[in-house]
Amino acid sequence: MLASQQPDRHTGAPGPSGGGSGDELIRTYKGWKGDNVFCFGGRLVFGPDARTILITIFLITAPVTVFCVFVGRKFIDDFPHHRGVSILAIAVGLNLLDLVFLFLTSGRDPGIIPRNLYPPEPEPEPEPEGIIESNSGEPQPPRLTHAPTQARLPRTKEMIVNGITVKIKYCDTCMLYRPPRASHCSICDNCVEKFDHHCPWLGQCIGLRNYRFYFMFVLCSALLCIYVHVFCWIYVKRIMDGENISIWKSLIKTPASIALIVYSFISVWFVGGLTGFHLYLISTNQSTYENFRYRYDRHENPFNKGIVGNFMEVFCTKVALSKNSFRAKVSKEPAIPPRMIVNGAMSSPSLQKVSQDIEMGRKPVWHETVEEELGDLEKDMETTSRDLSRMLPPEESQGRGIMHSRGSSRGTRGGSWEFSSRVNEDLRTRYESVSKRVGEDSSEESSGNVASR
Repeated sequence: MLASQQPDRHTGAPGPSGGGSGDELIRTYKGWKGDNVFCFGGRLVFGPDARTILITIFLITAPVTVFCVFVGRKFIDDFPHHRGVSILAIAVGLNLLDLVFLFLTSGRDPGIIPRNLYPPEPEPEPEPEGIIESNSGEPQPPRLTHAPTQARLPRTKEMIVNGITVKIKYCDTCMLYRPPRASHCSICDNCVEKFDHHCPWLGQCIGLRNYRFYFMFVLCSALLCIYVHVFCWIYVKRIMDGENISIWKSLIKTPASIALIVYSFISVWFVGGLTGFHLYLISTNQSTYENFRYRYDRHENPFNKGIVGNFMEVFCTKVALSKNSFRAKVSKEPAIPPRMIVNGAMSSPSLQKVSQDIEMGRKPVWHETVEEELGDLEKDMETTSRDLSRMLPPEESQGRGIMHSRGSSRGTRGGSWEFSSRVNEDLRTRYESVSKRVGEDSSEESSGNVASR
């Protein structure tokens, strides 16, 4: 998926043999660990709240439709050679252009950074080198120790950007150090390059690869609101002049214009203010996330290239290639076997195997001895006890108690942490029943041998 120095460390990166022999191959988007929604076989990628796009489309298309039906068509005959049709054409064109930028923003990869399969290699602590002096001042050779070198994985690192030190942070979810200006979106569960914000109206993160389309979407929305608002007032003025009535009576004669004037007036404050805010961010080469978190106006912005250079970077550069190939075939990751539930308590798969053998009444074959059967059962019981000991609280938690009610959460999700004595009693009873059954079978076999003699 990502051409890097260590391609095998990224999710979805095929191995040298193309996925490995004998491994089940799936499309990358089917095994994607983020919360994205994919359409048309991974060709379109949306955020988890992609359904809000339908609401946005309705909020854009419905007012334009009302405008064309009740207001715009009234201007067709007001101009010679049917030039009034251009009023409808401009409204429909702005609407379609707005929808195009909407889908270009919400249906593409915003700049997702592929997560690693494993965390980066920790940096070892520096070891003392050379001669070490003792308290008496006499030099001593360095002491050798068999203790492993202590490794550390710093939460932040520093790098130089245009002569200014910038800190990059480690992401525990993606297991990588995020590049400068990148951040992890908690809604999409991905690290995004040049993260701006997550737009709930578009159901997608706004980042490096779709920011210019997002700005054009907001700008077209603002122009569309202004266009509808202005021509609604022109239509009201036309009624006033044609019938020689007051403005209030003319408004009553066109209720559609009243609704559109109120709707466009409210909307233009939202999308118009958003347009002005992002014009300021582009001119200073900031993102919304950086503006609210770092406040570059208090110190120098290492990414600022000047007003002209900043606008050129956003609108006149080539869109960066995606680092993900959602349709590529990769090896399916093995699923982790879930823990089983026995009498309301969690247990390991080995305990389930023992329980099934006992409940099905499995008897040893004639050549199996009592020691072999009991030895296998003891081995399974030891495995079960190790699995149960991992889930028990530590010994330091005195006074807290081991038993918890079924309704207690304790950080679990629907599972019960009841480790009652009936589990031990059940194991002990089954252990004794197996011993008794094996003993009876062996005695019957010995009596049969005596009778045959």
